[in-house]
Amino acid sequence: MGKKRTKSRLDSYRIPNTQRVIKPGDTVILRPPDPSTPNYVARIELIEVDSAEKVTLKVRWYYRPEESAGGRRQFHGSKELFLSDHYDFCSPDAIENKCTVHTFKEYTRLDDVRAEDYFCRFDYFATAGTFSPDRVAVYCTCELPYNPDDLMVQCEKCKDWFHPKCVKMTVEEIKGLNNFACPECNGDLITPPSFT
Repeated sequence: MGKKRTKSRLDSYRIPNTQRVIKPGDTVILRPPDPSTPNYVARIELIEVDSAEKVTLKVRWYYRPEESAGGRRQFHGSKELFLSDHYDFCSPDAIENKCTVHTFKEYTRLDDVRAEDYFCRFDYFATAGTFSPDRVAVYCTCELPYNPDDLMVQCEKCKDWFHPKCVKMTVEEIKGLNNFACPECNGDLITPPSFT
């Protein structure tokens, strides 16, 4: 009978041959087994080392919309992820880089979205195929949740947000306005841009 390896927890770990230091709570990009598929994203929950000095990560996976039960929907942003209840163990050798998964509000306030920036507004329960929260605020006449990839304009009167195409305007026309009022608010606040 083989000797059982004892494990101990690490507060941090430097990936060999790199300057990258990871610790529990960090979010990382992991290489998938199939190079033709997108990289994985996970949050490190625990770093353990055994008596043979083998390091293992316990991770909590983020899912992309297309990996979830409903698939990708029109309102999902290109950088949107869902924090799942799917935990796993993997080797730190699979780590490509560290990344940041912002709250939805933080992400919408970013001045510059970098390649390693993502956002999460839903938890995803993989076995049940359900989400929390199970509903979010909807906007515009199309009644869709906000997608940060799509330009929206706020009505000065009702304070609702609208997609240009849903109010029969182009992006250029919307960008040229000083004020905007939606069709239901009579449109009397729509004014041409000032060039003075």
